[in-house]
Amino acid sequence: MNPKSDFLSEMYDFLYPRSSYYGQFKPEYLVFNANLQEFSQRVNYICNLQTGGKLSPEEAYKEIHILWKQLKRAKKALEVV
Repeated sequence: MNPKSDFLSEMYDFLYPRSSYYGQFKPEYLVFNANLQEFSQRVNYICNLQTGGKLSPEEAYKEIHILWKQLKRAKKALEVV
């Protein structure tokens, strides 16, 4: 196996961790869970950028607000209750 490929795979897993889904199985729940995990990861990055002084609080708020709207649209499109 290619050591470079292993490194990239490990780096990807580190940067974009995923947790298993243990809830009621429905395809739309599984997709929404993936969307929710991505939302959480991106909010975490934005918070860290703001804490590190790379984003202003207003910019961080705007970015998180946009992500929240995207998550709400995805929930509505998937008809998750």
